[in-house]
Amino acid sequence: MWQEIDNKLVRQFKFKDFQEAFTFMTRVAFISEKTNHHPAWHNDYSVVTIELSTHESGNIVTEKDRNLASEINGILGEDSGQF
Repeated sequence: MWQEIDNKLVRQFKFKDFQEAFTFMTRVAFISEKTNHHPAWHNDYSVVTIELSTHESGNIVTEKDRNLASEINGILGEDSGQF
């Protein structure tokens, strides 16, 4: 579940291995390019942590972040309206 922490939407994703995590990151990268909204993220083997905020709005959470979070949820087959 996404949490709003320090003006960012934050979520950690755990996968079975590095390849699954990297595949997820690749799918997020394509969505990010399509929407021209890019996450700050960190990958440690099978764990991906994503932080979303909108830089041009003063590094706060905006609708762009909520929309991207919903699209990321959709990659995992989760309800895209929940973040």
